Amino acid sequence: MIVASHLGKRYPGGYEAVSDASFVIDAGQMVLVTGHSGAGKTTLIKLIASIERPTSGSLVVNGQNLSALRRSALPYVRRHFGMVFQDQKLLFDRSVLDNVLLPLQIVGLPHREATRRAQAALDKVGLLAREKARPIALSGGEQQRLAIARAVVNRPTVLVADEPTANLDRESATDILEIFADFHRVGVTVVVATHDQAWVERCAPHVLRLDHGRLV
Repeated sequence: MIVASHLGKRYPGGYEAVSDASFVIDAGQMVLVTGHSGAGKTTLIKLIASIERPTSGSLVVNGQNLSALRRSALPYVRRHFGMVFQDQKLLFDRSVLDNVLLPLQIVGLPHREATRRAQAALDKVGLLAREKARPIALSGGEQQRLAIARAVVNRPTVLVADEPTANLDRESATDILEIFADFHRVGVTVVVATHDQAWVERCAPHVLRLDHGRLV
């Protein structure tokens, strides 16, 4: 469960990206974050994923108050999250499989088990047949699928994504959003920032709508 109470994020210079936001996202729920460009969607996603820290209010995820945690504890908290962003940060000098293996190598999972889990994640997003390819050889939609596979390979309880379909054609965008829906169906909490109005209507009333940093 994710509980925000009067959550706020103010950047140096006084810019308030998120202001006085209170909401509850139940475990296993799929919620969309929407709003105009500059509304604060990316900041809210980063706050939920503990990439940014609040400057006011509180944010509790899975029983832990992220606002009160020591910075040294944050890397351990982030292991419960899968994160997908517009800037996918793929490693283009490594294979598709190696990109997905990386998070498992960081936590020290044995190679055989890591490979099995990485291949399973690729299979879920339809990329197992491309495991030896380099990311540069993939289409935009396939690169985003690769980013999703890497995000879920650690079996996160919360999957967050910031405009994952922004640079894709309609067919690819629909495929990507369906993949998120599939993870939601098996109990993963999914939070996606998107401009896709069709999906906003489909997920209503589970929508957080931002206007200049405030929930409306």
